[in-house]
Amino acid sequence: MIPAGKIRAWLMIAALAAAPSFLAAPAPALVTVYKSPTCGCCKAWVRHMQENGFAVEAHDVNDVTPYKKRYGVRSELASCHTAVIGGYVFEGHVPAEDIKRFLNERPASRGLAVPGMPQGSPGMEGPRAEPYNVLSLDADGIVQVYANH
Repeated sequence: MIPAGKIRAWLMIAALAAAPSFLAAPAPALVTVYKSPTCGCCKAWVRHMQENGFAVEAHDVNDVTPYKKRYGVRSELASCHTAVIGGYVFEGHVPAEDIKRFLNERPASRGLAVPGMPQGSPGMEGPRAEPYNVLSLDADGIVQVYANH
């Protein structure tokens, strides 16, 4: 028979071993989104982000252009909404999986963009889908393909 003191000690060790992974679980990244109050696809993208574990703070604004300018989104990269996470900008219908990968990698880039509103992208689901690229925006203005969908 194992003494009660040893059982308690083993249970305590097991609990402490499990605690760091539980306590170290990061809080969901806060996504600040600037969007039109009447845009249904923006609301759908916000929902997509929430369903993928992000905390979202959506700001309905009549004109998103000042936010695009503030975060350096050029007109040829623009979409219907602009999001910011931890100082990075995410323009348009960028999939949550690409944002998670980007935030994990922490590249020397300003963010990601999906120009326009491609059918089949998150928030733009429908009867058909078209191929689209997620573009990375670096500090020097160079744009490269980050992911293909």
